[in-house]
Amino acid sequence: MKTLCLILGDQLSHNISSIDGIDPDQDGILLMEVMGEAEYVPHHPKKIAFIFSAMRHFHQELKEKGFCSHYIKLDDERSKGSFGQTLEVFLNDHSYDKIVVTEPGEWRVLEELKGLMETLGVPLEILPDTRFFCSIEEFKKWANGKKSLLMENFYRMQRKQQGILLEEDGKPEGGEWNFDKENRKAIKGNLKLPKPMRFQPDDTTEEVLQLVSERFSQNFGKLDNFWFAVTQEQARRALSHFIRYALPNFGDYQDAMKEGEYYLFHSALSQYLNCGLLNPREVCEAVEKAYMEGSVPINCAEGYIRQILGWREFIRGVYWTYMPKYSSLNALKADRPLPALYWGKETDMNCMRCVVQQTEEEAHSHHIQRLMVTGNFALLAGLDPKEVCEWYLAVYADAYEWVELPNTLGMALFADGGIVGTKPYAASGAYINRMSNFCKNCRYDVKQKVGEDACPFNYSYWAFLMRHEKRFRQNNRMKMVLSHLDKMTDEEKNSINKQFNKFMDTIIC
Repeated sequence: MKTLCLILGDQLSHNISSIDGIDPDQDGILLMEVMGEAEYVPHHPKKIAFIFSAMRHFHQELKEKGFCSHYIKLDDERSKGSFGQTLEVFLNDHSYDKIVVTEPGEWRVLEELKGLMETLGVPLEILPDTRFFCSIEEFKKWANGKKSLLMENFYRMQRKQQGILLEEDGKPEGGEWNFDKENRKAIKGNLKLPKPMRFQPDDTTEEVLQLVSERFSQNFGKLDNFWFAVTQEQARRALSHFIRYALPNFGDYQDAMKEGEYYLFHSALSQYLNCGLLNPREVCEAVEKAYMEGSVPINCAEGYIRQILGWREFIRGVYWTYMPKYSSLNALKADRPLPALYWGKETDMNCMRCVVQQTEEEAHSHHIQRLMVTGNFALLAGLDPKEVCEWYLAVYADAYEWVELPNTLGMALFADGGIVGTKPYAASGAYINRMSNFCKNCRYDVKQKVGEDACPFNYSYWAFLMRHEKRFRQNNRMKMVLSHLDKMTDEEKNSINKQFNKFMDTIIC
């Protein structure tokens, strides 16, 4: 039986299930660039360039391994608007008895593939994605019957099952399962900050950059200074670089932010993990090895492994357990449109300006910037979750819906009502001031609660709590915060709400 293996843009792994069993002598492999995937949200040009270049390099690697690999470029006349249309054109010229594909990472793509089963006239088999530690079925079994899903419980289970960072008696290395309390230092003094490993574009990448420049120049984001890894070999070098130069301080400063410093001690590896150039198991094993050799402290190794083995796997499980209804959840009934400042319009909020500027330049910002600056402001301002989620999906190179949606809608916006987080991650300007130097160069005064010069995060925070006071009274984790609200006079509350509404009117036209 002659089989065609279909590889999607986030499946660039040589050990992926759909390639397993492919016979180079008779079977084929197909990768294709289609406009529908490039424009279903207005993707950052660097994101498009990264994925297309990585796909083209992967295709070349497959050919070098002896596979019969076919590639349809975006400017090829065979490339149509969707996977299905392009695949139909391809099958007009090539005969196969069967098509295999690894399950996609996004619900909408899975639905499209299921539709193709009925229209192509060729059997299509969807295989499980074995690149994750926990299968979708295993997660659903773990989640079944639970009143709430606690990532910490899931993470500890994963540690035990995978045998990662465990002593011989099964106890956690370092005597604790979680060292998050040791991971909250702010950057002070002249601490030397490393940079992620950068790669010079080769001819293949330059060709892609030219294509993207011509086709997607209207999209938010800058294309110049492209430096991402686009091969598995480069991504592994970037991993080694991170472990050597940044990981030893990652734990201490993973929640820190600093104006003008985009990466601090963060890895900038998530885009490689999420498209398949890096395997999560090899990343966790490399980090664990560094700890065992004594080159990385336990809080750094555990903190990084928790993000991959714990949080990344947990988020994927939530996505596939609750979709498709999850995408339309809006527990706080937020409905304000996304302000233009998210697309680069000038703002006096220095923290927002800095993070959006970095996003525009790099198609990247680290998790605290996303959660506690752009996400926190969207939560406090009551921005429409659909618009906010589309923005995050569009502007970051590592964003695919399975990982972006629960992180944004659940973690940042609390729009899922508590599925991902037990309380909203809402904070005033005091948090940003404590974890960064953004406030130092801001027009607004972070110490003022209300007034023309007050930090907008401050009155937005209290206005947010007042809007949802009834709901949050039922949340034990919000009692201390609401006790401060109880001490405010009606005059103070009215002044805060008036200031908040006035500010929102100025930024939303």
